[in-house]
Amino acid sequence: MTFPFEVSFEYVQANPDTYIEAIFASLVSEFLILPRGHGFIEYPVFERGYEALKRATGGFRDITPTTLEVGVGDSPIALIVLRTMLGFTPPEWAYIATQRTGVAISQGAARTLDRKIRMAPTQPLGQGRVTRETVRALLEAACQLLTEGMPLVDADKIHRLDKADTQAGSRTLRAMAELGVPYAMLLYERFLGRPFAGHRDAVSELVGDVMESAIEDVLNAAGISYRKTKRATSIVGFDQAPDFVIPSEFNPQVVIEAKITEDDGTARDKVTRVQHLERLSTQGQPPNQPKFEVVACIGGRGFGVRREDMRKLLYATQGKVFTFNLLDKLVEYTR
Repeated sequence: MTFPFEVSFEYVQANPDTYIEAIFASLVSEFLILPRGHGFIEYPVFERGYEALKRATGGFRDITPTTLEVGVGDSPIALIVLRTMLGFTPPEWAYIATQRTGVAISQGAARTLDRKIRMAPTQPLGQGRVTRETVRALLEAACQLLTEGMPLVDADKIHRLDKADTQAGSRTLRAMAELGVPYAMLLYERFLGRPFAGHRDAVSELVGDVMESAIEDVLNAAGISYRKTKRATSIVGFDQAPDFVIPSEFNPQVVIEAKITEDDGTARDKVTRVQHLERLSTQGQPPNQPKFEVVACIGGRGFGVRREDMRKLLYATQGKVFTFNLLDKLVEYTR
């Protein structure tokens, strides 16, 4: 099989479907396997947090900020158990708590607290004033929501508390703790929430690191200088820094955008990003003399969904599209 980077760009333009198929055939998806990453919570640890809440509230019969605070004090991971009961992300919980208590909790503070607990689920929370006020506000909001239950909404809407354990407030919460959840309801709520969705979000950068680490290995083995950028890195001449600049940001000859994704929407965003880099490379330049070569290194089934997106990617890179399985050809077939 011939790949688009192995032939002239004119030939790719004349036969795009052939090379779209070639790239599609080399894409590999690993969506069944996720990295654990730092802060992965094992079930026994999560269960200890649940049991601490259950004891402190008398089987969820006495849900108050004070009893919830006792549970969190006994087992800090109980705070994440509470968030799971609500079905919120850390920023969502922070927003609701700020609205209901008047205590300002930033999204960054909520994420930091959540991550701190996941990294050390048995370590007591800090006793600083800000931490205490933040936790107390989160618990007060959780107490209100868990005891109030789901309010009435229009027939064409669904409330986030319309779940088996929170629909009728503390009454359904007690029922779930005592009787368990019917398997069909568990499956239905899993269907609404996507299995492992939160963990996938938490390790999305680690998934991307697999590709970036492989690119680094190839460049290092060839003795090629490069600058690997980090999130929010600022480089003169680029409104958004590419993932790799070769040999340096002071004399860019090749830029690489790297992405592994199982989602076609995310893949489309990356294609748009590569197209923008292509425009920057030709801006103010004579025809066929770009300032730098644009290269895409991709993986995951997200890039194999839309043929038109792959066509755009091939044109923006002039055929320089490499999948994970083709990285051994990266140096040979680029500038």
